[in-house]
Amino acid sequence: MKTSLRHHLIPVAWVLLAATIGVQIAFPLTGGGTLPLTVASVVLLASASALHLAATRGFGAAIALVVIAGGGGLVAEAIGVSTGFPFGTYAYTDGLGLKLLGVPVLVPLAWIMMSWPALAVTRRLVGAMRLSGTRARVVTAFLGAYALTAWDVFLDPQMVDQGHWNWQYPTPSLPGVDDIPLTNFAGWLLVSFLMIALLDRVIGAGDTADADDAVPVAAYLWTYFSSVMAHAMFFGRPTVALAGAVVMGVVAIPLIVLEVRSFRSRRHGASV
Repeated sequence: MKTSLRHHLIPVAWVLLAATIGVQIAFPLTGGGTLPLTVASVVLLASASALHLAATRGFGAAIALVVIAGGGGLVAEAIGVSTGFPFGTYAYTDGLGLKLLGVPVLVPLAWIMMSWPALAVTRRLVGAMRLSGTRARVVTAFLGAYALTAWDVFLDPQMVDQGHWNWQYPTPSLPGVDDIPLTNFAGWLLVSFLMIALLDRVIGAGDTADADDAVPVAAYLWTYFSSVMAHAMFFGRPTVALAGAVVMGVVAIPLIVLEVRSFRSRRHGASV
């Protein structure tokens, strides 16, 4: 049953990822994306992440992703817009559509769509470090939180420029990332640490994790390269492209090196 399920759902996850990429390619053509494109992008990639987990770790893991990343993201954002903690004082406009507890429904879906890729790539890197036990858990939680937060270096400027939310106190900010306060990234690190640590406990490694996790690895690397290109060439934010390339590159570049070495090793093994 597990083999049959994996056979059917993993190709679907790839199709959803490909559809996500197609939709996101259209973003620069619309000045940063329309609401329908944004909805499609988030829903498609969140679905790809959940389906991939269902195929490789079981439906319980997919449900855990939805509850922990989606539910946890909703709670964190609801507290954030009400109190200013932990991200800083901000407010959502009506640009992202329907809201729940003052938070657009798309926002918890966005936490879902990138939490699993962030955890998957972190596990790949931690595995290459040959860590185990408690040490591996701790490093995974910290590095996974960083991997997820690094994505927001690209996301937040794009969404602010599109008028989807605004910050009351946008400074001090990260160099090159104007109008996004440092408190935002501090809040992301805190929420992401708790989220990734819990997901790492609940979601198993899988039987053949290296091969199975090509979908979330591809999603993370696509997000990295496409975000650099979009901000540099289309969104008028070259400094964000540079800052994001450096910050997210701390995870993405070693991951690329690891994947290339793994590919060469498999190819060499197959030719022997």
